[in-house]
Amino acid sequence: MKKMIFLGWLVVFLPSIVFAQEKIEAPLWNVGDKWVFTQGIIEIIDADQNSYTMKFPSDKTSAWLLESGGFEKIIFEKATLNRIYALKENKREKYTGFRRTHLNFPFSPGKKWKDIFSATPLVGYAIDKRVLEFTEAYAVLGWEEVEVRAGKFKAIKLECEYVVTGPPGYMGQAVRGGGKAWYWYSPVGKYFVKGQYDELNLRPYGLKDWELASFQLKK
Repeated sequence: MKKMIFLGWLVVFLPSIVFAQEKIEAPLWNVGDKWVFTQGIIEIIDADQNSYTMKFPSDKTSAWLLESGGFEKIIFEKATLNRIYALKENKREKYTGFRRTHLNFPFSPGKKWKDIFSATPLVGYAIDKRVLEFTEAYAVLGWEEVEVRAGKFKAIKLECEYVVTGPPGYMGQAVRGGGKAWYWYSPVGKYFVKGQYDELNLRPYGLKDWELASFQLKK
């Protein structure tokens, strides 16, 4: 009798346990893949054996400014989708700035990682062009059902908490700040389907929440 009860427990709970521990590998992108968001369009414009090139909106005042790192074209490593180069006038330069490890596959609930870099801010403290130190700390929170303009998706939720520090600027004040953002990644959509910013710390700088409106994936 005890054995039957135990087997019944496995039947009920084992699928959820396996799903919770599921590892999500980097998606395969193709030239022509395109995602249309409420704040702009991104698409894959080139690919080779080891990397993809993604084009971001050229409008530097858009809410995509932070997500694009200020660049229009970025090269991603295929295995992890970490950003490895930015393209300026078709010349490669090592990518060392914002959202470098934004997509850091594989994903699995509970995974955490951190990226530390120095850069001139794109929003907020950018007024006096000083170089500040940034820490982006990521955590995979788990699975959620999310509904956006493009439809309903089972997505894995990421949290990005960042801290910015720096020396006194032109007003004599040292920098110490930060904020949070949340992202929902869909294996079906092969990218984030939703982004949400900390209302107090990020939205005052012109950043707006965004979501996927439509997408097309080439085969």
